[in-house]
Amino acid sequence: MTPPPRYEESLLEIDLSAGTVVRRTLADGMIPAFLGGRGVAARLLWDRVESAPGALAPASALIFSTGTLAGTTAPMSGRATVTCVSPATKQYFKSNIGGHFALVCKLNGVDHLLFHGAAAEPVYLWVDGPNVELRSADRLWGATVRETTRLLCTEHGEGTNVTCIGPAGEHRVAFASIMTSCYNAAGRGGVGAVMGSKKMKAIAIARPRGSRDCVDPGAFQETVVETRDALYADTMARSYFDFGTAAGISIKNELGALPAENFRSGWVDPIDELTSEFWNESGILTGKAGCGACLYNCHRHVAIPNGAYAGVHSGGPEYESVSALGTGTGVSSIGAVQRANELCNDLGLDTISAGAVIQWAMETSERGLIPLSLADGLDLRFGSEEALVRLPEMIARREGIGSLLADGLRSAAAEVGGESWRWAVETRGLEQSRVETRTTLAYALAFAVNPRGPDHLHTECLAERGNTPEAKALIERITGSRRYARGDIVDKRPEIVRWHEDIYAASDALGLCAFTTTASYGMTPERMGRLFSALTGFEADGESIMRAGQRIVTLERLINLHLGWEEKPEEYAPWRIVRETMRDRSGSEYRLPREVLIGMVREYYRLHDWDLETGIPSDGALERLDLLDLWESAG
Repeated sequence: MTPPPRYEESLLEIDLSAGTVVRRTLADGMIPAFLGGRGVAARLLWDRVESAPGALAPASALIFSTGTLAGTTAPMSGRATVTCVSPATKQYFKSNIGGHFALVCKLNGVDHLLFHGAAAEPVYLWVDGPNVELRSADRLWGATVRETTRLLCTEHGEGTNVTCIGPAGEHRVAFASIMTSCYNAAGRGGVGAVMGSKKMKAIAIARPRGSRDCVDPGAFQETVVETRDALYADTMARSYFDFGTAAGISIKNELGALPAENFRSGWVDPIDELTSEFWNESGILTGKAGCGACLYNCHRHVAIPNGAYAGVHSGGPEYESVSALGTGTGVSSIGAVQRANELCNDLGLDTISAGAVIQWAMETSERGLIPLSLADGLDLRFGSEEALVRLPEMIARREGIGSLLADGLRSAAAEVGGESWRWAVETRGLEQSRVETRTTLAYALAFAVNPRGPDHLHTECLAERGNTPEAKALIERITGSRRYARGDIVDKRPEIVRWHEDIYAASDALGLCAFTTTASYGMTPERMGRLFSALTGFEADGESIMRAGQRIVTLERLINLHLGWEEKPEEYAPWRIVRETMRDRSGSEYRLPREVLIGMVREYYRLHDWDLETGIPSDGALERLDLLDLWESAG
């Protein structure tokens, strides 16, 4: 019997300065150690951080890595990771992306793309199986995401996958996104600005062909069926299908846990139009969509049929977009919120950071620190639909006050001065995602230790509150008791964060939607190990999958240390979060005491065997993860 072929993954290295494309095979041992996707990308970035003088310098690397399971029948395996040094944080950054990029990439024989250098004139990459070439993008430069997608699909045929930047990336906005399938974003940290700095407009990939080989097809498909059944049976499955990521907005609002008016409040009134239930019942929900191999179809498509915003339509809005552009700005009209969301998608702006800078501008104007001359005549009060729907374009093109906001909250607050930094809800240069961390302490800890900054898409701790039977059972497995399934206590938060960050890293590396492991729980580490083994032939079980996740998380910290990161407790959380209280609808007040957060971070470090004061991993911790030689080689 002929043995199955040895599993390998390919890397396309594109030197944009020279205009060359070189295909090579990843080094032996990289896949077993780092699983693929995000893990391999972190390892590739490690090799290049020495030569990258800045995020937007030509020598910097921009890496697209598909998850190992992408292009297979593994449920919800359609994810890829974009990795670089962030222009917002100046540190390691990964941004996960859905849609169908990972699927078509894999089925065209490409696993990873590493871009470096900068083209003299705009270019895009065309991938058609083994044929890969850089082509002129002169006619595309300045085009929006929809226009770019339409033009490239017209040229290369329907079914072409287009991944591109909009005007925001071209103008190097610090929170420019990379978009694929029009409405799916690698949305945080300014990855689109890095792409724009390289004069890279797009990656266009031909319609997928063929299928992927599997070392043990029988075992693989058996695990696929078992995992599908488990994911369908999870309590969250129906909620995601019926209401998408915006499910529960009305409940969060009732609980007073929905960030509003720049995190000054936990609820708004009215809320009706911003809920998924309203979109379903009013008929403005016109479609549901999923990424490659998706079961849940959590993405919405909302179209406004009449009124001031008639004709507006776009993917979403997602929960984060509703909170950032809606409740955070005091705007309650779904028409206005969806128009702002449509603009962000089409211009290539991260909706979280865009909403955050708009909220900050509204509060700063309210406090009298933005004169009318700087405000360009805009009504910058909370609740201003005019400001909400005009500012995205101004930010993306750096026009007027948009130029102030385009470099992010930290830069804008420094320029305006006064005490405006106090209500700039960011740390380390990244605007906080829309999680009320004063009431969810595992999230607060996760944000404090996250190598990206205060953001949920690195360590999603949805199980923390125990909102479903499956979440309660998971907290019991992690901590030993269901009594820890609540968000307002300190005990066991470090254990909860550590488990979630490890499995999230493994999910990203394998190309799995994190909803399979951190929101619903059918994709267990054991099933991940069985799928990985059956596909690749590399032996893995639940324990080795979680250890690989920990290896990835630790390597990401080493990258930041190599880039000059230092422990600063004042950067664990935004000033407002640790210094001001938030009052919910019942009148209860919440604050995140700084000393409590510091204590949780120290315990988290102890669990990792990292230095309690500096956060630097010990030699023993690195040796156990086979990272010590790598670290010592860096000097």
